[in-house]
Amino acid sequence: MMTSDALQAHISSLQSSLALSPVYVFCGDEPLLMMELMDQLRAAAKKLGYTEREVLVHERYFDWSELLSAGQTMSLFGDKRWLELRIPTGKPGRDGAEALKQFAAQIEAQSPGQDGPDTIVCIVLPKLDGKTKASAWFSALEDASIAVQIDSIDRSHLPHWILQRLKQQGQSVESGSAGQEALEFFANQVEGNLIAAHQEIQKLGLLYPQGVLSEAHIRESILKVARYDVFQLTESMLTGDLARLNRMLDGLKGEGEPLPLVLWSVTEELRILSKIKDASDRGESVQQLMRANRIWGNKEKLYPNALRRINPAKLRRAMQVAAGLDRQAKGLSAAELPADPWDGLRLVGSLLR
Repeated sequence: MMTSDALQAHISSLQSSLALSPVYVFCGDEPLLMMELMDQLRAAAKKLGYTEREVLVHERYFDWSELLSAGQTMSLFGDKRWLELRIPTGKPGRDGAEALKQFAAQIEAQSPGQDGPDTIVCIVLPKLDGKTKASAWFSALEDASIAVQIDSIDRSHLPHWILQRLKQQGQSVESGSAGQEALEFFANQVEGNLIAAHQEIQKLGLLYPQGVLSEAHIRESILKVARYDVFQLTESMLTGDLARLNRMLDGLKGEGEPLPLVLWSVTEELRILSKIKDASDRGESVQQLMRANRIWGNKEKLYPNALRRINPAKLRRAMQVAAGLDRQAKGLSAAELPADPWDGLRLVGSLLR
């Protein structure tokens, strides 16, 4: 699959409709980046004559014949068309899978016209797991299209991303530690909410002129808009970043996230971590163990360091604490644990440092 940067290079190189692919497939779970890339591609296509736009959304009782006829139906006004098919769940179902395979075969069998395809079809999917990427319908689509994987911005790269966005509107931060601290503060405030980060950057552009922003400017302007994901909480455990873990726990608790869901996520991660740790200590391949336990994406990068860093005895203790927190959350007594289970989760994190 193509990266976001590769797609931007492709868009920049478009000089005629012949250079456009008849099908583009977007996969990702970051709405802002997805929207921006699609807007860039759609704008380039519009300049090349694709002025009519239609959007289809897959839902119950969706008529797949609309997709199959997309490349064969001429516009009422003779214009070239841009057709978006959004599949929010990433699960087209049995009928949809067959239709997508048929559609891909139909596209590959077509000969490009002198003026490029009459219709550009853009299929929008969420982030897909390994099993879905290996499915017959997605493999067929990938072969017949330009497929783009849009990854979220990793927390460690977020300050740099913010800085680059500020530069696009003619602003920067102070040099040295003051500027870095300002960017870290900004990143902490918007972590997990890239759309809010984008809005806050735009707000800085409205509040202050082009030039250097002080740390005070940023602190006075930026609202606390972080939206923490319970399934990303365990990333801070794997990195041993206790400060980030505490911020996320405070955020999840403040947002009313159900404690049982948070406990389940932490306990499941500890179980998998312990399983892989035991097997890797016996000499088994960490890469094979991660694949077998469906460790993908960012966690695939975090696990090797976590396995080297975490003490086996402390890992066992963390699992005991998590089991006690589960009993505590159900109203049972749990000796030697903090009265508030949320504080007990902080104890689990401290054992994995």
